[in-house]
Amino acid sequence: MALIVQKYGGTSVGTVDKIQGVADKIIATKNAGNDVVVVVSAMSGETNRLIDLTKKIDPNPDPREYDVVIATGEQVTIGLLCIALIKRGCPARSYTGSQVHILTDSAHTKARILDIDEARVRQDLKEGRIVVVAGFQGVDQLGSITTLGRGGSDTTGVALAAALKADECQIYTDVDGVYTTDPRIVPQARRLDRITFEEMLELASLGSKVLQIRSVEFAGKYGVKLRVLHSFQDGPGTLITYDDEEHKMEDPIISGIAFNRDEAKLTVAGVPDKPGIASQILGPIGKANIEVDMIIQNVGVDGLTDFTFTVHRNDYDKALKVLQDTAKKLGAREVSGDNTIVKVSVVGVGMRSHAGIASTMFEALAKEAINIRMISTSEIKISVVVDEKYMELAVRALHDAFHLEKMPTV
Repeated sequence: MALIVQKYGGTSVGTVDKIQGVADKIIATKNAGNDVVVVVSAMSGETNRLIDLTKKIDPNPDPREYDVVIATGEQVTIGLLCIALIKRGCPARSYTGSQVHILTDSAHTKARILDIDEARVRQDLKEGRIVVVAGFQGVDQLGSITTLGRGGSDTTGVALAAALKADECQIYTDVDGVYTTDPRIVPQARRLDRITFEEMLELASLGSKVLQIRSVEFAGKYGVKLRVLHSFQDGPGTLITYDDEEHKMEDPIISGIAFNRDEAKLTVAGVPDKPGIASQILGPIGKANIEVDMIIQNVGVDGLTDFTFTVHRNDYDKALKVLQDTAKKLGAREVSGDNTIVKVSVVGVGMRSHAGIASTMFEALAKEAINIRMISTSEIKISVVVDEKYMELAVRALHDAFHLEKMPTV
């Protein structure tokens, strides 16, 4: 007998009919001889509706009371799902985050899980019940309801799987697995049978929307096997696990092509080339709570340097103003920016043991006359910044260059 944790997102439980279908799927897993714990999100659109209600009263609501309101979405779902299971003759019990005692810190709207008391869940499983837990929420040491941030139900599912030492955590969503890239851009994109935690973390951080990055980090830390599956289609999905020796022979060099439209670039030109200049430029950016991604520094023969970095596009205007103020203090020649760029990345653990990945990538882009504006590398990824208008062309070119397409059917 295996212990399976299943997580269903908002689109999977978006209507009563869909909740009925999820109940049937859960019972099938139970009837196959497994113990089952289920984590659910609010019905699709419900969290946005609740947020809008708070904003109508106060555009900046008190964070504690805001959490009290938006945590109710998942409470509705767990109750409805348990009603559907019980009607089918399957014993089930629902729990809110506070009832199962998912202990978090007190950072309302973006709390982090500290501990889970799984005793109630284990007792219910022992008595033959399916346990249904509200995702996205917990409780702090003062007994206040907290929420984990958007997409936090994935994290709840993985955290429960870790606490229960589950055999697998299955994430049900509206796609049937992790693909080599977005099939809407490259119809020949291929579903991956398996991918490593490292690769999935990179893909998630670089723009892939399949899994929330915190859940992948949690799974990797505690060794929880993750599987991404389609809520309403049968199939093996994609297993996310460790890079084990058993599969290295057959692993591709590159697993996927990721892209992120939410990029903007800022440059301060003609600042002194001296120790501490990077800190003087980026310090005020950090104090403004703006995250920096890629960084390039070019030193000229005149003893001055040009410093370029990227930020999230939503932070562009704010970052530009901060940088302009800093540039005046430093006596910089000019400040410029561009919020019409994108980041395109190739990811794969095979890069560790194969040379020539960068040259293949750059050659493929050059053939399409795509100019590279910035480059960033790590052990298992290469990212480039290009003009936004070339994004889809770049993704398709790289997908072809690394032969990631589906195998033809016979």
